[in-house]
Amino acid sequence: MFFRRVKPHIATFDECLKTMAGLGIKSSKKSEGKAAVMRDRCAAVVKTDGSSYTVDPIGIVVGNEIAVLVDGGNQKFWQTPSDKREPAQAEQLVALHAFSEDIRESLGLTSLYNEGLGSVNASHMYDRVKDRDHGAAHRPWEA
Repeated sequence: MFFRRVKPHIATFDECLKTMAGLGIKSSKKSEGKAAVMRDRCAAVVKTDGSSYTVDPIGIVVGNEIAVLVDGGNQKFWQTPSDKREPAQAEQLVALHAFSEDIRESLGLTSLYNEGLGSVNASHMYDRVKDRDHGAAHRPWEA
């Protein structure tokens, strides 16, 4: 027929990893539906359940861990799961932004407006909100 709709091709996980390889992103499968991807010092873990993709965590490699971006109020830091901290540099933020956009494009994920503006922090840890989520705040005037 003249008005026949073409069925869209939904890329498989392996095809997405192959697309990333064309963008200079190296990947290593950890298990079925899970892979670690890396370019330069930027790294992420990509997971799929067969119908959707998730990218978490995304950051840079510090030692053997992926450090995520934390906003400390006056400066941004990279923080690993073992609480190692390293100051973030402008070149690293630019590289991370390009890396995350390439991964999202390769997986066919939607790029959100706020993510397109620049780097997105994993958490905001200003001095005044430190330990905010850990119960009642410490009151120095109480003995």
